Amino acid sequence: MLKKLDAKNMFVSDLGWLQSRFHFSFAEYRNLDNMNFGVLRVLNDDIIQAKQGFGKHPHKNMEIISYVVDGELTHQDSMGNKEILNAGDVQYLSAGTGITHSEMNDSDKKSRLLQIWIVPPKNSTEPIYGSQKYKKEESSNRLLNIVSSQSGDAQIKIHQDVNIFVSKLEKDKTISVDIKENRQIYFVQIEGTSTINEVELNHADAMEITKESKIDINAISDSHFLFIEMKES
Repeated sequence: MLKKLDAKNMFVSDLGWLQSRFHFSFAEYRNLDNMNFGVLRVLNDDIIQAKQGFGKHPHKNMEIISYVVDGELTHQDSMGNKEILNAGDVQYLSAGTGITHSEMNDSDKKSRLLQIWIVPPKNSTEPIYGSQKYKKEESSNRLLNIVSSQSGDAQIKIHQDVNIFVSKLEKDKTISVDIKENRQIYFVQIEGTSTINEVELNHADAMEITKESKIDINAISDSHFLFIEMKES
């Protein structure tokens, strides 16, 4: 089953320094009927203005992945990590027993990122931070596995049983994805236009994919997308 989620129907917050599209109930968007999709608890499409960002704040018992779409992001945390992430880079924070961090756009241009929160299989693990930098060609016309479970193949491995893939697919090219039994997918059309089994998704649209054995992703225009594969809820 394919359930298209139109971007124009999603809640959008504008704080001036930050514009966010919330895929699920979060912050000032309260909706008990839209709390999660399986273990995917939060997916925010954030635009951070130049010289702005999230100041130091705490997290606990959540697996947090940030995928930088445009611009840059400076991370700093209570474990002593500090680095700058650029477009295409991925950051992972397993908050576990607790960690404080800041995420700032110190550049002169706005930044865009997808912020993804995954519910961990158990609480109170030791906090972990990690990141991975990718070249453009690694996701060009192919699926790049940016996050997996501990038993998976991605460079970034989290505790929960999920896989996250990204791709930049040129116009008229197609990628097919086989979906194992009892698995489901949350798909985000980051940029451009694609069809998923002939259902069209445009900029910032999303789709819940359940009870399917295969999807064909066809780029109607140059297309940038991300999807999260997980156990059925």
